[in-house]
Amino acid sequence: MRVKTAAALVLLGLIALVAGIGQLTFWAPPKTVTATLPADTKAAPLTVLDTKLRDLRGGEADVSIKGDGNFVLAVGRPDDVSAWVGKTAHTTIDGASSDGKMLTATSTDGDPTAPSPAGADTFATTQSASGSLDYHWDLPGDGDWQIVLATDGTKPAPTDITITWPSNETTPWAVPLVVGGAILLAGGIVLLVLRRRGPGAGRPVEGNPAEGHPAEGANAAEAQAGHAPDQPGAPHTAERRTVGRTAAAAAAVVLSLIAGGTAAHATTPPSPSASPSDSAAAPAPQDKVLIDEQLQRILDQVGTAVAAADQAKDPKQLEPRVAESALQARTQNYKIRASVATMAALSPIRGTRLLTSVVPTQRTWPRTVMAVTQGEGNSTPQILTLRQDNARANYRLVEAAPLLPGSTFPNALKAGAQQIPLDFKTGLAFSPIDALHGLSDRLSGGDGWKDKIPDNAYIKDTVGYEQDVIKSTPNGDMKFAHNTTGNDAAAYRTADGGAVVVAPLEFAITGTPKATGDKLTVNDDAAALAGGKEAKTSMTLKFLESVVLYIPPAGSKESLWLVAGTRNLVGASVS
Repeated sequence: MRVKTAAALVLLGLIALVAGIGQLTFWAPPKTVTATLPADTKAAPLTVLDTKLRDLRGGEADVSIKGDGNFVLAVGRPDDVSAWVGKTAHTTIDGASSDGKMLTATSTDGDPTAPSPAGADTFATTQSASGSLDYHWDLPGDGDWQIVLATDGTKPAPTDITITWPSNETTPWAVPLVVGGAILLAGGIVLLVLRRRGPGAGRPVEGNPAEGHPAEGANAAEAQAGHAPDQPGAPHTAERRTVGRTAAAAAAVVLSLIAGGTAAHATTPPSPSASPSDSAAAPAPQDKVLIDEQLQRILDQVGTAVAAADQAKDPKQLEPRVAESALQARTQNYKIRASVATMAALSPIRGTRLLTSVVPTQRTWPRTVMAVTQGEGNSTPQILTLRQDNARANYRLVEAAPLLPGSTFPNALKAGAQQIPLDFKTGLAFSPIDALHGLSDRLSGGDGWKDKIPDNAYIKDTVGYEQDVIKSTPNGDMKFAHNTTGNDAAAYRTADGGAVVVAPLEFAITGTPKATGDKLTVNDDAAALAGGKEAKTSMTLKFLESVVLYIPPAGSKESLWLVAGTRNLVGASVS
């Protein structure tokens, strides 16, 4: 009986081992699943790979793309991609067939052309290729992402596309079978060893029971104790119990391993694929409009463009990356320096050494971001404001102002800040627009806001400059005005309950002679813009100021304080 049990255990163990090892090797399922876009898919200027493709089988994907000539792959947020694609005809790859071998696509009619996405600021990353490209669809940051493929925007985008995912197929029985088989095999071998060493295994019976062999007394004693005497050639009762326990234990271990493997298989299924509505949903509110690498790339390109324009004193080189106040200030500075050798250049714009940034979460356009940098040639940190007008536009520098001595950039401002309207006042000591009006009054020499906005280097310099103009023009009536310029300002809520507002102000100086025959004279820099130095009837100087103002929360004992400020002459006239 013991030999049969041992043989059965050994046989079962060998079968389990072969089955388990086979599932790990020659019977193992494929590690990946590959799907291809049908060759007859309708061509379009743009091809979009929907977000849910990456996680269609519960894991990241590898994308293989083949095209005729050069093409571009760009990665962006779903809402950014949708806005950038706009009304352009496109093909959206958004799923796979039930067997997982064919990709499915939807064609959308529209405009036959689009700009190239290469280097576009809206996309987190872009990559150029020629002929073919293997791309690992990984995340450049948290949240959902889509891929856009294009050539030059006029020719068809690539549609020879293959996507490979991890199969996520498991072999939950493999390890339990290997371990259980090993235990069964070991149990069978142990029984065989016990069989060789047990009573009656090759040991002859000594003496004649009828002659009163000494063993008889022992057997009788065992019988009196309730135990049957040993039978020659048969195992002891205790050994039979050992065999039973060994077989039961082996079976219990095997069953527990199998049950454990089944449970593990039940708790690790592939992640379900996203529903079609998921890919169309806007990103979560915490998603910033720019990731860090994207912002740094933009700043570097802005800095390079400004440096090239400064070197050539060519305002046309500024236009792709500079606008509004920043463009006017540099354009007029180039013009003045062309005729006034002593005129200083404006501070360089550097993208390197990014100290901090303010990147909002609002997904609508225009989008405004702030960056504090200090690179070569910047004696103090510069607060740069950049704006993107629409999804296909680049971010352009609109304001640049140095951090004022003794000031620090509000540390309560962080990436992902909430942008607020200029008339927003809830929880603030003043609305941003009211605070700007107060600053305008303060810079014009008024006393109404003197207790709310204390003196600092820029305020003292501006008021002092106005007083110097009056003293140097005794024969003229001089007037000064600082005013906001439309809706170009941007305000952000700070974590301490306050706000910060960045804005351009228009600073105008007008003068008229006090008496007939009196003349007013302007400096050389203004004369370069006005076309003359003397004014018989009137003169005007126009400056653009870039200011950054902190607004404390309501109920705070803090004052408003000017964080940054500068002014640049942008216009002059004499008559």
